[in-house]
Amino acid sequence: MKSVVVGSRNPVKIAAAKNSIGRFLGEPVEADGIDVASGVSDQPMTDEETRQGATARSAAVRRLHPGVDFAVGIEGGIEVIDGDMFAFAWVVIDCCQARGRSRSAAFLLPPMVRDLVKSGVELGHANDQLFSQVNSKQKGGAVGILTAGAISRQDLYEHAADLALIPLCIPTLFADKIDMKGDFL
Repeated sequence: MKSVVVGSRNPVKIAAAKNSIGRFLGEPVEADGIDVASGVSDQPMTDEETRQGATARSAAVRRLHPGVDFAVGIEGGIEVIDGDMFAFAWVVIDCCQARGRSRSAAFLLPPMVRDLVKSGVELGHANDQLFSQVNSKQKGGAVGILTAGAISRQDLYEHAADLALIPLCIPTLFADKIDMKGDFL
């Protein structure tokens, strides 16, 4: 059975990686999460910072568990565009000498959430405060709250993970992403 380690103990991130990679392989996988540093702020505020966090998490998993089949980094982030605040996530999946990565869909946050986040409150805590939730980021997340459960945080992450697996599905099309020593470019 293939192994998956996610650079987080958040059960939503672990389940998303497990389900996505299991679909990719067409078989069940074992998945676990470990605490690793993202190297970015607790609430990444740009697309680039969020991508860096997911990449750092995946790389940390690979360093700590070099024999794992799939090292996964998932980082949720925020970006302000024309005064509006959007939430999204980056997923980075390392397998053997290949790396896949993708960004999730982005969704608009309401002004009252935006204002709390701008004041320094992490998105999950802002949602818990405003919507009378407890630890929503380990459940449906902001997207689950705002879509009345139609799309959960796990759904959002799974979709991005499925897309991140594209270079692993058809590695010959992405040969330029791997050098001859097996290092990621």
